[in-house]
Amino acid sequence: MSEIITPPIKPPSRFLQGLTRGFRRRCPNCGAGRLYRGYLTVEKTCPLCGHDNGQYRADDAGPYFTILVVGHIYVGPVLLMPFVWKAPIWLVIGLTLPALAALTLILLPLIKGAVIGAQWSMRGSGGPEPEDELVQESWVSPGAGR
Repeated sequence: MSEIITPPIKPPSRFLQGLTRGFRRRCPNCGAGRLYRGYLTVEKTCPLCGHDNGQYRADDAGPYFTILVVGHIYVGPVLLMPFVWKAPIWLVIGLTLPALAALTLILLPLIKGAVIGAQWSMRGSGGPEPEDELVQESWVSPGAGR
């Protein structure tokens, strides 16, 4: 009788794992330590695993992607509602701006964490690994040796 062979279970991709951990505001390396010291201040080293989270630069990426997401999820659909065009301006501003601000403030640390997790999954801030000499040579500018 033949034996049933099951394929091995594929582990989740490192990129998806980094995005998920960062989105949950956890250390991208261990997934358990906290990523932030405050609202958006990144904890330099993970309190549990000691990973250097200060090496990841997500300064402008978080707000950029937050604006992109909020614009597509909230602003676009709101502009299609007849309420926005027919109601008094004070009522529209009074109802839409607080919701817009709340959504933006809620998503900003989540998206910044996902950016940090994505950087972790790509092994750093986008530059070559120091031990990879071939990649390191390709990053040298043509006029650097002159």
